[in-house]
Amino acid sequence: MPARFPGFPPDTMTFFRGLVRNNRREWFQPRKHVYEEMVKRPMVELIRHLTGAMMGFAPDYVVDPEKAIFRIYRDTRFSKDKTPYKTNIAASFRRRGLVNHAGAGFYFSISAKEVAAGGGIYMPAADELLAVRNHVAHNHREFRRLIANRTVRRLLGDFQGEQLSRVPKGFSAEHPAADLLRYKQFLLYIELDPAMATSPQLESELVKRFRAMTPFLDFLNAPFVSASKKPRISIPMEELL
Repeated sequence: MPARFPGFPPDTMTFFRGLVRNNRREWFQPRKHVYEEMVKRPMVELIRHLTGAMMGFAPDYVVDPEKAIFRIYRDTRFSKDKTPYKTNIAASFRRRGLVNHAGAGFYFSISAKEVAAGGGIYMPAADELLAVRNHVAHNHREFRRLIANRTVRRLLGDFQGEQLSRVPKGFSAEHPAADLLRYKQFLLYIELDPAMATSPQLESELVKRFRAMTPFLDFLNAPFVSASKKPRISIPMEELL
């Protein structure tokens, strides 16, 4: 593996621009080999570089490249948009050992439109969201420090996510973290120049952002890590009968 990922080949962007204009099976199928060679293969190489760096600051989030990459096929069952293919390639890195893939993770995406990088919790289940809100409620000063960090703000912008119009049930509107408890998503996310995709700077720019957001992800994952370490209680079979 080269010392540094050289960037995606120009043909990657050519493929994506063509897919945007021709998002249909008749166009994609004869060019599937182009996708495999010019999009997926360099993506796997890039992830290997990233995870090599992540071993130094986020080893619990390192995953197999093939498992990190999202499929190019869209799920159109419940969507009015029936185009069959995604016009980007993306990957996520979830923390290992958490139940049902709960918690926060890293994310990045490459397309002809932008290079995107970020992380956090995007679509939490109800119990997962409650656990994060309780954690934020009890540790809001620490959380505010994390999202106000100058390096985080410079590399990833402001903390963001969808919000409720009022504080959720079970929490006081007078709570000092009331503004944070309204969030339904907990995200850091930034879009970069698409030219970054074909640049040898891509790897280092992603690593910088992943490193900066690691404390943010670790904070969000803390309640799930604690839960995963609790010993299971063994109940005698006769008590279940």
